[in-house]
Amino acid sequence: MKIAVNVHLKKGVLDPQGKAVLHALETLGFENVKDVRVGKQILLNIDTENKEKAIEEAKKMADELLANPVIENYEIEVKE
Repeated sequence: MKIAVNVHLKKGVLDPQGKAVLHALETLGFENVKDVRVGKQILLNIDTENKEKAIEEAKKMADELLANPVIENYEIEVKE
């Protein structure tokens, strides 16, 4: 089963990479972009047909390794 773990910074945490992207977009003439937040997506292929088990495993992976719970949130997405 394919699972995506989408990790992003919590509100209030500074995002210097997002600011750099915003500045670059403005330099290229994209004036309507007001804010940019950069995150990451981790794609997992979990060897199970049980959707709930796959989600639970992905949550455990995110809690223990893939996301820093102090400054990041994550979302689990099942890719069919």
